Amino acid sequence: MTRPLILVTNDDGIASPGLAAAVAAVDPLGDLLIAAPATQQTSMGRSRTRLSELDGCILPRDVQYQGKTWPGFAVQATPALVVEHAIQELAPRRINLVVSGINYGENVGSCITISGTIGAAMEAAECGLLALAFSMETEVEQYFRHDRSVDFSAALYFVRFFAERVLGKQFPPDVDVFKVDIPRSATPESGWMMTAQDRLAYYRPTVVRETGDLFQPSRLTHSVAKGKFSRPGTDAYALSRGLVSITPLSLDHTSRTPLDELQKLIDRHPDPG
Repeated sequence: MTRPLILVTNDDGIASPGLAAAVAAVDPLGDLLIAAPATQQTSMGRSRTRLSELDGCILPRDVQYQGKTWPGFAVQATPALVVEHAIQELAPRRINLVVSGINYGENVGSCITISGTIGAAMEAAECGLLALAFSMETEVEQYFRHDRSVDFSAALYFVRFFAERVLGKQFPPDVDVFKVDIPRSATPESGWMMTAQDRLAYYRPTVVRETGDLFQPSRLTHSVAKGKFSRPGTDAYALSRGLVSITPLSLDHTSRTPLDELQKLIDRHPDPG
């Protein structure tokens, strides 16, 4: 019997220890196709932008974790386009599961559309593939670098835990991606809960300009709103209490407000007074 084919990807790049931990997690579950951006692609969302004249180049690149090595591919592309290259050019047969991550930094609250980790999973879901997006809580300064002091062992456990349970199954209607966020304090014994996406503006960017000259470059800093502002039952709430959060996401972004109410809102004539 043919073993399941599992695509492992991310947005932090092919050299990320988080990607290597995800590879090690799902290695016992099937045959692996490892394809990830050649460079750091954090916060690219689901962009299909072509970034340079080298876009689309694919080079072999091994991935290593704790003494074991797997063959993979470094793709000069955004996370979403890496998934397309994997599906269209690299996969020897239909992919049974896509695992995106393990991301440096949690992806919770209203800014999840920024995440390249989730963007890659959404791209896979649009292609009809079962998709999981994994992120681990880290310090802000670790979001854009491959800090090897980060311990992914608990996250590895939960990648295998959830991947094993969904492999070979179908998500219910209106569920396209399971988004999983692992707190930094997690152990394999940590609890988990099904959550809603919080509306909390979890990451707030601040434009920093060293001079008042708008024609000069600026830089961005990020502040993080922790769980004290979050609603019970949400991803940010679970994380703030040391629980692993699993959030069902849909490709359908339609508001839940009844459409007939919105129709009335638009049809209503302005008060002439």
